[in-house]
Amino acid sequence: MLRTLVLKRTLRPAHHHPHSRLLRRFSASPEPASSADAETRKYAGYAALLLFCGGATYYTFPLPDDAKHKKAQIFRYAPLPEDLHTVSNWSGTHEVQTRNFLQPENEEQLERAVREAHEKRTRIRPVGSGLSPNGIGLSRVGMVNLALMDGILEVDKQRKTVRVQAGIRVQQLVDGLKDHGLTLQNFASIREQQIGGIIQVGAHGTGARLPPIDEQVIAMKLVTPAKGTIEISKHKDPELFYLARCGLGGLGVVAEVTLQCVDRQELVEHTVVSTMNEIKKNHKKLLSENKHVKYLYIPYTDSVVVVRCNPVSKWKGPPKFKPQYTKDEAIQHVRDLYRESLQKYGTEGSRGKSAEDGEQNIDELSFTELRDKLIALDPLNKNHIISINQAEAEFWQKSEGYRVGWSDEILGFDCGGQQWVSETCFPAGKLANPSMKDLEYIEELKKLIEKEEIPAPAPIEQRWTASSRSPLSPASSPSEDDIFSWVGIIMYLPTMDARQRKDITEEFFHYRHLTQAKLWDRYSAYEHWAKIEVPKDKEELAALQARLRKRFPVDAYNKARKELDPNRILSNNKLEKLFPQSDTI
Repeated sequence: MLRTLVLKRTLRPAHHHPHSRLLRRFSASPEPASSADAETRKYAGYAALLLFCGGATYYTFPLPDDAKHKKAQIFRYAPLPEDLHTVSNWSGTHEVQTRNFLQPENEEQLERAVREAHEKRTRIRPVGSGLSPNGIGLSRVGMVNLALMDGILEVDKQRKTVRVQAGIRVQQLVDGLKDHGLTLQNFASIREQQIGGIIQVGAHGTGARLPPIDEQVIAMKLVTPAKGTIEISKHKDPELFYLARCGLGGLGVVAEVTLQCVDRQELVEHTVVSTMNEIKKNHKKLLSENKHVKYLYIPYTDSVVVVRCNPVSKWKGPPKFKPQYTKDEAIQHVRDLYRESLQKYGTEGSRGKSAEDGEQNIDELSFTELRDKLIALDPLNKNHIISINQAEAEFWQKSEGYRVGWSDEILGFDCGGQQWVSETCFPAGKLANPSMKDLEYIEELKKLIEKEEIPAPAPIEQRWTASSRSPLSPASSPSEDDIFSWVGIIMYLPTMDARQRKDITEEFFHYRHLTQAKLWDRYSAYEHWAKIEVPKDKEELAALQARLRKRFPVDAYNKARKELDPNRILSNNKLEKLFPQSDTI
């Protein structure tokens, strides 16, 4: 303000000089120019200081242990709009925010939502209960969830079939079938999936005589963008029916499903700890003589936990067996290991876990909860993981014995806490003549783990199924006699600390990459659709697309998508990258 007044006073007398304007231009301008530069530099310095202080505060501010802190996302903790829905999968490895999250209450509302999205060309990706480890149902643009369409519509006891709305959860359906004396033929490890979701990704249970869960579907009702609501079955448009049974949510929103059920029955579960040599001798017999069987391998040990489930004998009844150890005795050495590990890693632990928190209610924790706490102390220390694996082998040895219960109670499995998982499916010969490739795969995998010193926790889970007639099923085969082995590897995410989760994630993908490079092509192994991860590297993505094309009818699937959903409103980025149009590969 002072400078302006000064300029006005000095310039007024020169107004009548013929060159006054020129003089003003050259004599008066140097002073404000240098002053303006100085002023600019001063405020630029203030701004730089402010940014530096803000960045330093952001990167050093102590957050609570359970904060989902991601340094790469500066505005992660900014307030979200009230109409924004955050949807994540169970393990928290995939998460999206969307304003368009639809939950129709009936078929009419679902049809209207699909029709409007088709007209506006707005995506509404079908999402179930969000359990898929790879978040295959998630979309930032929009999603449609059928949780409010969860009814049992019809039960035919004579034909042993049930017609349900696709949003019903597995446990809810099983509970509803109890009074009718029926149940599902097979189950996945957990019961929280929606029926529509569990069949669309090709989920499975275990049993070399039992197919994946999509084979239980005998009829479907699809709400499609281009052709409206259609009903399909093995008798009505069978080609589309088999393709849509395991359709990854890309051909239509599954509104209703008719399932083939079986009589509800009690099972005897027999758990023993064996060795690889013993398994080799008895493998064919174990596959052929047991309705359900799975192996749980414990890395860096020779222990193999064998879990067999068969119907209770009508003549002999359930076995009479007195376990050598109580449940409390079986787990005590794991508690002891946890207390010792807390002392070893100190009061704060290697990752900020306090001993006080670790001791809290330790005697009330299950084995899987204790394992999570142990791993959290030092998740990528190979020797620490080996000690935990050895404790797990001892736990299973002390837990050998029998358990009797209904199939929907027995066939579940406590998978532990949040985790990264990769599961592959590959042919293992015929039921009458197994190829033994399944055991060779495991032997090579365990050697790879030891050679590369991977901090691989337990278990490596191996299950079997019969074949599926659904072309997109990883177990698809025209031969009903073919059997397939499913092998899952894991790394747990026992903390919400972002740095630790990032380190575990990088190590897991290194682990997964090694198995892919050394084993997948040799054994014709393909990942479970709910667990496949799309690579970011363009060359790796192109190789994956070419690999999928060798195994699955990609052109037929894309053709059906083009006819039923030409605007791709049911798709998402993951599906588009896995199944690009042939002219864009």
